[in-house]
Amino acid sequence: MFIGHIGIGFAAKAIAPRTSLGSLFLASQFLDILWPILLLLGIESVLIVPDAPTVIPLEFTNYPFSHSLAFVVLWSVLFAVLYFVLKQDKRGSLVMGLVVASHWLLDALVHVHDLQLYPGSDVRVGMGLWSSLAATLLMELGIFLIGLAIYLRTTLAGDHYGSCGLRLFVLFIFLVYAANLFGPTPPHVSAIAWTNLSIWLLVAWGYWIDRHRRLS
Repeated sequence: MFIGHIGIGFAAKAIAPRTSLGSLFLASQFLDILWPILLLLGIESVLIVPDAPTVIPLEFTNYPFSHSLAFVVLWSVLFAVLYFVLKQDKRGSLVMGLVVASHWLLDALVHVHDLQLYPGSDVRVGMGLWSSLAATLLMELGIFLIGLAIYLRTTLAGDHYGSCGLRLFVLFIFLVYAANLFGPTPPHVSAIAWTNLSIWLLVAWGYWIDRHRRLS
């Protein structure tokens, strides 16, 4: 799941209008920002499987600290508390925590029985929509487009940058998503990790877009 998480960030702006789009992107993608760091440190692991029967040629063998349900709850609470300490915004804090948690729920729809309930748990969940390209596209693009539509109804461009910047962002997201689905298999795990860390660019872009838009 990638583009769907971005859609959740867009949609959450309607519920937490005082919260920057960049912060909402950070919350929606936090688990996938943490995961590559743990990969590079050797704490978590993933296997590249070129002939995997899924749209993603990866087998997520061990990632309990970034993606187990227990730790996702922990990260969600910490995110909410930290945001409240910084912003004193109760609604924004609650939304930030829920957006972090939404990542696991969306991943549970697409992953194939690899999400643990807690570190060491033998129970792994996942509905496996990644087994179908059509189902993957329908769900992810649907969530993204609905979220984008909500954001467009919630905000208006404050200037030329607020309009063009958002259009370029959407185009960039579609290009990245297409590359993920139809591009070559990653050459090694470190390449996956460093590529995922580029999500920070999307977070920064979100802050920039939001500074050039205003609430409708």
